[in-house]
Amino acid sequence: MDNSLGWLAGYLLQMDATKQKLKIPPEISIYAEKHEIFDLVQTLVTSLMVDKPEDPIQYLMCLLKRVNVEVHRVMLLGPPASGKSTIAQKLCENTKAIHISAINILQEFTELTKEAQEYKAKQQEIPVDLWIKLIKQRLSKVDCVRRGWVLDGIPQTREEALSLQEAGVIPDHVVLLEALDTLLIERSHGKRIDPITGDVYHDMFIWPEDKEVAQRLERPAATSAEQCVAQLMQHHRQVHALRNTYHNCLKSINADQPPEHVFDQVLSFILSRHRSVAPHTPRILLFGPPGSGKSQQAKRISEKYKIVNLCCSELLEAVCADATSMGELINPYLESGQRVPDSMVLQILTERLSRVDCTTRGWVLHGFPRDLEQAEKLQESNFIPSRVFFLEMTDDVAIERVSMRSVDPVTGKRYHSLYKPAPDPKVQARLLFNPKDSQTQLMQRLKEYSANDSFLKAFYPEAVHINAEQDPHTIFESIENHLVRRLSKSLPNSGENKA
Repeated sequence: MDNSLGWLAGYLLQMDATKQKLKIPPEISIYAEKHEIFDLVQTLVTSLMVDKPEDPIQYLMCLLKRVNVEVHRVMLLGPPASGKSTIAQKLCENTKAIHISAINILQEFTELTKEAQEYKAKQQEIPVDLWIKLIKQRLSKVDCVRRGWVLDGIPQTREEALSLQEAGVIPDHVVLLEALDTLLIERSHGKRIDPITGDVYHDMFIWPEDKEVAQRLERPAATSAEQCVAQLMQHHRQVHALRNTYHNCLKSINADQPPEHVFDQVLSFILSRHRSVAPHTPRILLFGPPGSGKSQQAKRISEKYKIVNLCCSELLEAVCADATSMGELINPYLESGQRVPDSMVLQILTERLSRVDCTTRGWVLHGFPRDLEQAEKLQESNFIPSRVFFLEMTDDVAIERVSMRSVDPVTGKRYHSLYKPAPDPKVQARLLFNPKDSQTQLMQRLKEYSANDSFLKAFYPEAVHINAEQDPHTIFESIENHLVRRLSKSLPNSGENKA
């Protein structure tokens, strides 16, 4: 294991030393996401770290042979009488996973279960460490490994949840069923259990067709209103901590619905894939008129998520300053204030987006594309965004924001006649105003943006539209809310509509 990790570390150091010379085609990351290679690697590494095999190479080879088989690892949590067992049974019927509950774990014939039964016989709580060993012992059996599992009502406390994590029991999905206490107390009175199988029934909602099964059903030991309330209070004390423990893979579902509706929602969630930031490698486009705060929001996104911040105009200026052959070609356009030809811009931009930092960490781009033709060319170059945002504001607000801003040439600080005036007359006297921010030029820029706005929105129909007239912090919170949502696939085929 140490030798393998040492070899990997050496390889990565070698890659790091030469990464500036590498150009990684954008097709690589797109292909990897499309064919779920990132998910595969994550599964392999997680399994390797949890199981810590003596022969990691052989272990990974064996794991790869069965990794294509879809295996579900689910925790189904909720208060008493919320329908966990019923949903768990139906879920296992549909996914072929193994239904694991406290009852059937204790029905195993092992030394550990014998020890646990001794505690039960004395009406004592089973120690957490013993209970975790029992769970892990059951989940390590061949049927659970090959077919997956659904833990019914396990864990019940944060201590159990953390102990399971330490033991390597990590769920793919956690479902939390919720309902009003009054409804749950009413339901608990009709609850019945099969003492042989542990299956749960209800005298009003779910009754077995087999008469023999119906005759042997028993009322649970804790069925009085007082006992049910005590169990509910215990659940309420723990549920917040359980939410926090599994927040990255948890979904709450209202259990006060017909069982088939609850099940449909649970199954849909279980069969879904999770994505963190859209989806593995963030590729973000920001659109907006002058003054909408694109640069400010791009900087915040870049700093928060450690992705590359690319402003097209700044990139062109940097290339020009490097005095390369391409810099010499675009210099006349920049000096005269003319628009650099799209072919040159695209060549510079695609070269930058192909570097290792962009392909591995992701990027946020603003200032390009400016029109439909540029958007089409960017897409043809296989630089397809996974999230697109339009920061929207009226022309009046844009004029107020832009035409009154200035910069102090001595300190480099920025000021605004209304929002952030100069601190004293001396600073006010030396302030400089960008000629591009004059009302005449600004109106022309706004006119150009407006002329292309509808075409770009049509090209990115699933983009997110955000009111940019709010304060910068609120705008960023709205952007971030959409970035952290789990996605099943990238734009342009999925996304949000309005914010």
